[in-house]
Amino acid sequence: MSDFPHHHDPIEDNIDTHPVKLAVGVAIGAVALIIGIILMVQLAVSSYGSRPTKGDPNMSDKAVAKRLAPVAQVAVDASAPAAPAVAASASAAPAAAKAAEPVSAGKAAFDSACTACHTAGLAGAPKLGDKAAWAPRLAQGKPALYNSALKGKGAMPARGGNAALSDEAVKAAVDYMLAAAK
Repeated sequence: MSDFPHHHDPIEDNIDTHPVKLAVGVAIGAVALIIGIILMVQLAVSSYGSRPTKGDPNMSDKAVAKRLAPVAQVAVDASAPAAPAVAASASAAPAAAKAAEPVSAGKAAFDSACTACHTAGLAGAPKLGDKAAWAPRLAQGKPALYNSALKGKGAMPARGGNAALSDEAVKAAVDYMLAAAK
């Protein structure tokens, strides 16, 4: 005789003595599973059906541009001199200031939309000042680069993700990046 006491398994006892209980339990579990699947399918279908369409006012160009606009922008008062030396040099060389305007406009546009990717090289974006990375792009010509920047290409969204930028500002940003790569 064995030294171990006989172990009674209550589930096995129910199978042997109450097969109806087992069948009812399995049936209830199967019904609950089917109901759960049906509810999940309805949830997925109803979520899919409520997606916005082209006629939806939330999909208008103005609404999309508002959602894509930067959360904040830095405003610098150009009329107030930062330091007396800056004011003196600006008044001494008005021609140099006019020549710097396109560069500053390009830098401002770059800082507002392009810097996030083109400074770190995210998603394959050529880094600012990287001559080797910009060379094949420059070979395509400025019109192609302008088009890519305005309409987007690959991972880069149109206008660098800042829909509020004008065509001129986007082109100035491209010129700024190309000048940095020369």
